[in-house]
Amino acid sequence: MVELTLPENSKVGQGRHWAAPAGAVNVREFRVYRWNPDDGKNPRLDTYQVDMESCGPMVLHALIKIKDEIDPTLTFRRSCREGICGSCAMNIGGVNTLACTRGIDEVAASGPINVYPLPHQPVVKDLVPDLTNFFAQHASIKPWLQTATPEPQREWLQSHEDREKLDGLYECILCACCSTSCPSYWWNSDRYLGPAALLQSYRWLVDSRDEATGERLDDLEDPFRLYRCHTIMNCTKACPKSLNPARAIANIKKMMVERSV
Repeated sequence: MVELTLPENSKVGQGRHWAAPAGAVNVREFRVYRWNPDDGKNPRLDTYQVDMESCGPMVLHALIKIKDEIDPTLTFRRSCREGICGSCAMNIGGVNTLACTRGIDEVAASGPINVYPLPHQPVVKDLVPDLTNFFAQHASIKPWLQTATPEPQREWLQSHEDREKLDGLYECILCACCSTSCPSYWWNSDRYLGPAALLQSYRWLVDSRDEATGERLDDLEDPFRLYRCHTIMNCTKACPKSLNPARAIANIKKMMVERSV
């Protein structure tokens, strides 16, 4: 599992400390990564003491409370608050996860909680990573139905058995937790597609309605796009939807072998 630690010579300095309100009894401390590209300063860790008596149970609740009541300059993404959109993906307590589904007590029963942006991605500001390359890679696998057969009048039919093959694949919310937990992706993200894009690629490879299997496999036949995966399983451990990108990648490799026999 990915864990971020600060080496002694780290350029991430200690920032401001925001104390809890007077009289607060149930207090939790959050240490949040801060960086503003416009102020010319190095990244820092700001410390916020949050009164849990007026805060929800999830890390996202604490971040919203910090932004609303303590420090309005804090920047992060969030949208659905239901674990569906993937917007609030970040590294919490050393683990890539969704802030909206990660319980504060799940991270640590006591003590400070460290909150960072997703690792090894350019940072736009504070907890907001730049996922331009991530989404470009997803687009490159052509995540839509490709057919040569004339389109039916109503719909493309699919058996129940074939539909079940998509379970564990279509649920991906593209939060990037898996890809940003993968060392191969850290080092080769310019060429290696990463777990999320490959999971989505396999979703279309096994779709019985799709008629571009050969072309899709040809696009993946590359020393880097597919084969940089070394099956260390970080991606599967990191997935907040309990999906298995490592298995999908292994199945793609199996398809590659079977078609060459």
